[in-house]
Amino acid sequence: MSRQTAPPSTAPQAPAAPGTLSLTDVVAQSVGFMGPVFSVSVLLPQLVGITTATGNGAGAAAPLAVLLGTIGMLGIGWIVSAYARRIHAAGSLYNYVTEGLGTRLGAAAGYVYYLGVLILGAGIAVLIGGTLHDDLKAEFGFDAVPVWVWQAVILAALVAIVHVGVQVSVKMQLALALVSMAVLTVFFVYLIVKVGSDNSLTAFEPSSSAQGWSGIAFSVIYGVLLFTGFEAAANLAEETAEPKRSIPRAVLISLVVSAVFFLLGCYAQIAGFHFDVAAVAQNAGAPLIALASPDAYGATWLARLVELVILLDMLAVYIGVSVSVTRGVLTMARDGWLPKPLARVSARRGTPIGGTALVGGAYLLVLVVSQAFPDGVSVPGLPDYFSWYAWLSAFGIFCLASIYLAMCVGAPRGLRGQVAPAKAWTAAVIGLVITGGALFGSVYHVPSPTIWAAWAAIGWTVLSVLAAFVVMSRRAVAR
Repeated sequence: MSRQTAPPSTAPQAPAAPGTLSLTDVVAQSVGFMGPVFSVSVLLPQLVGITTATGNGAGAAAPLAVLLGTIGMLGIGWIVSAYARRIHAAGSLYNYVTEGLGTRLGAAAGYVYYLGVLILGAGIAVLIGGTLHDDLKAEFGFDAVPVWVWQAVILAALVAIVHVGVQVSVKMQLALALVSMAVLTVFFVYLIVKVGSDNSLTAFEPSSSAQGWSGIAFSVIYGVLLFTGFEAAANLAEETAEPKRSIPRAVLISLVVSAVFFLLGCYAQIAGFHFDVAAVAQNAGAPLIALASPDAYGATWLARLVELVILLDMLAVYIGVSVSVTRGVLTMARDGWLPKPLARVSARRGTPIGGTALVGGAYLLVLVVSQAFPDGVSVPGLPDYFSWYAWLSAFGIFCLASIYLAMCVGAPRGLRGQVAPAKAWTAAVIGLVITGGALFGSVYHVPSPTIWAAWAAIGWTVLSVLAAFVVMSRRAVAR
C-alpha cells in the first residue's frame, strides 16, 4: 500500500525570509513556547497534589514525577526529531501524523493541534493582562489601568511583533527566556545552598510520596505538561538555514535543557519548603514568590524580581504560541484544508497575513467573552482571569496531548525505512504510555467547569475527523 501524504502546495511557499534562522533561533522558539519559568512556577502545587481535582499527587516525591515525565517526553521528542530530519515544512506535527496515519487523519490532527495551540495562546492573552494588573496593584498600589486595557495593549504589541517577522519574535523570545531562566537558576542554586545539610535525595524515592506509586504516576501527567510545546521549533523548518540538521537538534536540546531546569526548579522548591507538603499547601498560590519573600529566603526586591521574570517568561510563551499558530495555519491553508486567504503572506515581510489576522481576531474575541462573562468558568479561590486561563489551557493541553498520542500511534509506519523498527516501536510505546496517562488524568474525577474543557476538546476532535473526510471528498469531486 502506498503511503498517503498531503498534496503539494501551490501557494507561496515560505512564510518569511527562508533559510535565515539559526539553531539558536529555533531553540528559542521551542523554549519560548514551553515557558520553563512560567511552568515551573505554576505547576508545583499540581505535582505535589495540593490543587489537583482528585487530591492525588506525588507529594515530596514531585521531582521523581518530573524525572519520569522527562523520560516519556524524550521518547516523543525522539520521534519528532526523526521526522524533522526528513520533513521540512511549517506544519510540523500535522505533517508527521499525516505520514503515519494518512491524509485524512493527518488533516484532522492539524485541526485539533492548531486550534489547541490557538486556545492556549488565547488563555495567555487573558492571563497576562490580569497578572500584570494584580502585580502592579500588590507591589505598588497602582490599579488605575483596568485589566482589559492591559490585555488589549499587550495583544496589539503581540500582533505587531508577529507581523514584523520571525527574526524579531525569536530574538525577543530568546532574550526573555534567557534572562528569566538565568535569574531563576541562580535563585534555585541559592535555595539549595541555603537548605544546606537538609538536602536529601529522598525526593527521588517513591517512599517520599504519601500515596506511593499511585500518587507519583498521577503526577507524571503534570510532568508531561511542563514540556508542552517542545516541538514548536519544527514549525520554523522552512525558515531555517539548515533544517535537516538544526530542527532535530533544536527539539532535543530544548527538551534536555528544559528537563534540567525543571528538575532543578522542582527539587529546589520542595527542598526550600523542607520537603513539607503542608508548607507547600500554605503557599499554593505562588510557592516560588513565597520562597523569595523576606519571610523565607529572600527579600522584597527578590520577590519582585521573581514576579518580573515570571511575567517575562509569560511574554515569551505568548509570542512562541502565536508564531506556531501562524505557521501551521499557513501550511494547512496551502494544502487545501483551510480557506485560501489564510495562506496569504506579506509581500514585503514574508510573514503570514492570514494567520496573524486569525490570531489577533481569535484572541480579541476570547478577551471580550472573558470580560463579558467573568464568572463563566469560575473556580472558587481564583481570580476570574486565572479561571479563564485554567479552562482554556485545559482545552489546549488536551488537544496537544491527543496529537502527541496520534503521532506515537503512527510513528512505526511513518518512520518505516528511516529508522530501526525496534527504536521506533520503543519510542512509540513510551510516548503512548505517557500521553495516554495524561489524557486519562484530564477526565478522571475532574469536576466542572474544568471537565467541560476536556469534553469540548473531545467534541472538537470528532468534528475535526468528520471535517477532514468532508473536505477530502469535496476535493475528490472537484478533480
